[in-house]
Amino acid sequence: MINRVKKEETDPAMSNVKRLYRSRYEKKLGGVCAGLAKYFEIDVSLVRLLWILLAVVYGSGILAYIIAWVIIPEEP
Repeated sequence: MINRVKKEETDPAMSNVKRLYRSRYEKKLGGVCAGLAKYFEIDVSLVRLLWILLAVVYGSGILAYIIAWVIIPEEP
């Protein structure tokens, strides 16, 4: 059998690429806020507060969260 290695493991340029994932362990609902916080290296509480603010003020935060939950993959 041929041993297949991911491109990320062989290409040094790809090893420093940040990937956006939903958190598997720090989640309250879907892990979207925790994943965004990890990606942008900020506190997860700040992301959650901003998301709640968007949901209350504009009403689009809930729909955006559901879309992000579907689109963003869960961390491996």
